[in-house]
Amino acid sequence: VELVESGGGSVQAGGSLRLSCVASGYTINKICAGWFRQAPGKAREGVARVGSVGKTWYADSVKGRFGISRDNDKNILYLQMNDLKPEDTAMYYCAALQCVQTTILGYLFWGQGTQVTVSS
Repeated sequence: VELVESGGGSVQAGGSLRLSCVASGYTINKICAGWFRQAPGKAREGVARVGSVGKTWYADSVKGRFGISRDNDKNILYLQMNDLKPEDTAMYYCAALQCVQTTILGYLFWGQGTQVTVSS
């Protein structure tokens, strides 16, 4: 099982990025999956997740700016990030989760991360 993120980069504040998480050896389209981020010196935090039936959850800090989605045919999880702010700078990870609705019960698999840097 492998989760591979891509799409990170450096942007100016107000810009947009779309992160992708390609799953191999595992069907991500029918399970709970999510995006997390970790900034230097800070704990890893949840950003967004989608449950097995499509219910979504977002951290308050990204509501209205980020959108999580998945391409079921391609087995890819996306995170569309708009109106990026310097405080969004972090390593972003995708993860396959065990959830009830969008409440996390456990962590199954992690990707290696993709760096997002937002300059002011």
